[in-house]
Amino acid sequence: MELFFQQLLNGLTIGGVYSLVALGLTLVYGILHVPNFAHGAFYMAGAFAGYYLMVKLGLNYWLAMAGAAVVVAVISMLAQRLVFHPLRNAPELHDMIAAIGILLFLEAGAQALFGADFHRMPTPYGQMVGIFGLTVPLQRLLIVAGAFGLMLLLHLFLNHTVAGSTIIAMAQDHDGAALVGIDPARVTLRVFAISGALAAIAAVLYAPINLVYPAMGNLVITKAFVIIILGGMGSFPGAIVGGLIIGMAESFGGFYVSTDYKDIIAFVLLVVILSLRPQGLFAMKGAR
Repeated sequence: MELFFQQLLNGLTIGGVYSLVALGLTLVYGILHVPNFAHGAFYMAGAFAGYYLMVKLGLNYWLAMAGAAVVVAVISMLAQRLVFHPLRNAPELHDMIAAIGILLFLEAGAQALFGADFHRMPTPYGQMVGIFGLTVPLQRLLIVAGAFGLMLLLHLFLNHTVAGSTIIAMAQDHDGAALVGIDPARVTLRVFAISGALAAIAAVLYAPINLVYPAMGNLVITKAFVIIILGGMGSFPGAIVGGLIIGMAESFGGFYVSTDYKDIIAFVLLVVILSLRPQGLFAMKGAR
């Protein structure tokens, strides 16, 4: 039973990170209706920004996390303004190609600045703690609490603030929102900033138990796409539930089957669930 709860915690840890990344991806998809392949590079940039602020500048963990969120939010807004905005009237394929270009550019930039080596981000929460009879790393508990806390804050922001309501309106009806006075350019910038900040925070939360390297976002963004397809394109509850499903499947599958097949499980689940429910677990119903 102890091993079961250990894998449950591992699943919540991985699933929480995946869900945060998938939520940012879902936000951008709701506005542009184009998959943002550069989102994995934003995740990677957040990890490197946090690593640099902690290791090179000596900031504490929380300041490094906040700084990384700001840095990636700015990078994300620059990508929107300089790349996606000029392509707003172009075919969707152009946005997808541009996103891949941003991904390659940021990965090459990270490798030029930090090298191709793997880096370890330090954490002040590396100690083991006892909870419900389990001995677990405090960093994992921090990831679970931080990820689900951010999800709650995002839900409150979207559903209980004027700024959040404009994002929901844009996602539901872009032209209608513009007709009632909502500035599409401002809302799109806000969405990209939130999306980038979520990716950065997820990366800084997870980096101390993982490694930091230029290609670290590739597998994460692949899983995030699986999650938003699994949950239903554009569905926020689907992104959260899909992330938890994939996280749990990887944790329990890796433990009870084999870690060699851990990354394949997500794609097997995708095929099985979509064969039963082609529209995903949640139909797209705006952002609620």
